[in-house]
Amino acid sequence: MGNNKKPVVKGLKEDANHFIEKIEDKIKNSINNLSNELDNHKVLYKKDALSNQLSHLQRKVDSIFHPNLVTMELEDIQAIILRRRPAPYYGTLVALKVNNANTGRQLLRSVLGGVSHSLTWHNDMDASLNIVMTFEGLKALGVPQDSLDSFPDNFKAGMESAAKKLGDVGINDPKNWHAPFGKKGEIHICAAIIADNEDKWQTKIQQLRQDISPYVNEIHPEEGDIEILIDHQFGSDDSAKNVFGFRDGISNPEVAGSGISNNPEDDKPIASGEFVMGYKSEDGTVRPMPQPEVLGKNGSFMVLRKYQCNVADFNRYCIDHTENQQEADKLAAKMFGRWRSGAPVTLSPDYDDETLGADDSRNNKFDYTEDVTGKGCPFGAHARRMNPRNSKDFILSDIRLHRIIRRSVSFGDIVAPDITVDDGKERGLYFIGINAQAMDTLEFLQSQWINDGNFMNLGEERDPLLGVHNGDNEAESDTFTEPSDPIRKRHKGILQFNTLQGGEYLFIPSISALKWISEL
Repeated sequence: MGNNKKPVVKGLKEDANHFIEKIEDKIKNSINNLSNELDNHKVLYKKDALSNQLSHLQRKVDSIFHPNLVTMELEDIQAIILRRRPAPYYGTLVALKVNNANTGRQLLRSVLGGVSHSLTWHNDMDASLNIVMTFEGLKALGVPQDSLDSFPDNFKAGMESAAKKLGDVGINDPKNWHAPFGKKGEIHICAAIIADNEDKWQTKIQQLRQDISPYVNEIHPEEGDIEILIDHQFGSDDSAKNVFGFRDGISNPEVAGSGISNNPEDDKPIASGEFVMGYKSEDGTVRPMPQPEVLGKNGSFMVLRKYQCNVADFNRYCIDHTENQQEADKLAAKMFGRWRSGAPVTLSPDYDDETLGADDSRNNKFDYTEDVTGKGCPFGAHARRMNPRNSKDFILSDIRLHRIIRRSVSFGDIVAPDITVDDGKERGLYFIGINAQAMDTLEFLQSQWINDGNFMNLGEERDPLLGVHNGDNEAESDTFTEPSDPIRKRHKGILQFNTLQGGEYLFIPSISALKWISEL
């Protein structure tokens, strides 16, 4: 694929309008159906509500996509990079090991037509397929050595080798990871399906399983050309909340040239090259990428980290360190940086403003310029650590260079705030972060912003949610400081609220790169 290729934007506005028309038809059908079941008063009331919903969707579509701003080759970029996660969402993560290179490439050819791209962002929005692979996966598929050599060294080495840089020690040490992550399993390819309704999710996943099944030995998996290492469901309802009960996935950077707006808090979109290879980065240069160009351009990198969420421990800690459930909910919000509804604590420091949390035009339009003392959002809160948003002494360019696109998904059911005893069920989070230098970005975030507090003048304090903790009442690293009147509150003995079970560094090939690999 040459540099002269032009992005395809013709007809995109018409497609968006067609999308709105389809929604409108569904709403009209709902109104007609209701008229046969409800009295006139209720029908009129419901009609008004549905009309308001339509207006909201029309505004949302108009604000999300702007074809005249497209300068990227969206038809070649996998959807997971630029497309927002639907709500509700249903999905499956499948991890494969390739034992036969020819078969692996044949499988890629089989699924290639179903891989979702970012051009027609609204079409098939309810069911997308994305394919990523590890460095060992590229080797297993027979990618030439000179191309393998062109990948970044930390990607080649893998996440497990970066454990010290990432602060993956103690309970998060790779020796405690679950198979098949790290050296315990040899993950080669990951396929992620995500949909906005159960039927279309099932249709998509069944098709993928049919594509894989001819190459699998169910009796002796290790003897098959392809091994299925993970087949794990995830999902969330309309509220798109994680298992702690907090709305998730609100804040993501806007990528210049994508034409896709994510309600950014920054006035200026971040350069395309920070997230997709082959484009100018924030410093105005096009960074080196895997070679040949068809392999690297329009691709990116992903970090995948699987966490078991210890929600009952979190609830119990908040209750034990406050006087009542209302205060416990407030402490929980201060640790997250948002209330359970998604309302930012810097805008609503004392109570959960659910109207604000539900308003996508306001719940991400803020910074910490007026919250210089941290009495709204504490300096050590997870959200403020991950995105300091004009906090005092922070250089905006540094913040922009360390942004990451988050596509995290939850698995397991939500635990109510008053539940303090663990039921033993599996529930947690697949943290998915995307950046053209995702490995470097994660290593910076983990070492400087998660497992250290100096950048916020907090000494050794760590992120209360993702930092490594031991529940030590004497350790500064297990302390969360909450600025307050008349004096600050120091919450000691922070527990391990999220336990790392494994992770991988992954390459997100472009559609062209997937085709190139499949034809080797």
